[in-house]
Amino acid sequence: MKTALITGATDGLGRHVAVRLARAGTRVVVHGRDAGKAERVREEIAQAGGPDPVVVVADLADLRAVDVLGDEVTDHIPRLDVLVNNAGVGFGAPGAGREVSRDGIELRFAVNYLAGHLLTRKLMPLLTRSAPARIVNVASLGQAPLDFADLQTEHGYDGRVAYCRGKLAQIMDTFDVADELRDQAVTANALHPATFMATTMVREAGGTPMNTVETGGDALIRLVDDPSLNDVTGRFFDVRRDAKAEAQAYDPDARRRLREAADALIAAALRG
Repeated sequence: MKTALITGATDGLGRHVAVRLARAGTRVVVHGRDAGKAERVREEIAQAGGPDPVVVVADLADLRAVDVLGDEVTDHIPRLDVLVNNAGVGFGAPGAGREVSRDGIELRFAVNYLAGHLLTRKLMPLLTRSAPARIVNVASLGQAPLDFADLQTEHGYDGRVAYCRGKLAQIMDTFDVADELRDQAVTANALHPATFMATTMVREAGGTPMNTVETGGDALIRLVDDPSLNDVTGRFFDVRRDAKAEAQAYDPDARRRLREAADALIAAALRG
């Protein structure tokens, strides 16, 4: 039986995919930051007849909680075939100001990029022991080049720009992970599942839904279990189409600078 960890599995796309995978026979590790919501997903999976899920609770805006989450999964889950980094923070409400995480890091950079960066590396040993395995990062077509002089968007803050920078960083990290694990039968790909799905994130930003979570779910599940993608890694997909990310994602020096900055921020957060 396959086991899949889905972050942000208590709402929207994550919840939809968690239930669908469970119904098809995958054991799902349901992550959320709200224990009550996570339990409701557990009940929904049980009603759908899926394998008994595991529930893990952590606030991804707290890097120490992410670190503990990685340990918890490693200690209690014997194998992990799929990691889906789905949890994220959207543009924010129109006119909202700059927000920071519990570690004082710009919120969208922290949750949309740093949390997945840390969790993926914590789980790499488990994923490689379980190989063949897959990592799927739920990214976006919304991407903006990183400004290394203002990586956390402290000047001229705009929620959309911060979101787009965080999503590009996530894609850059996907390409790094694919390179690191290329010879270990673990693939890593990034996905724009659909534009403006009918989710809480889109509604909070004042957007008008253009797609359903079913559309995004189809695209995500394809990357999770389509046999034709067994050896496909280090790619960015727009729904089901192989696509190109923003040019900076393919710049090895930019990715190196991003890694170094991320590792420094994470180390400082974990020191407390």
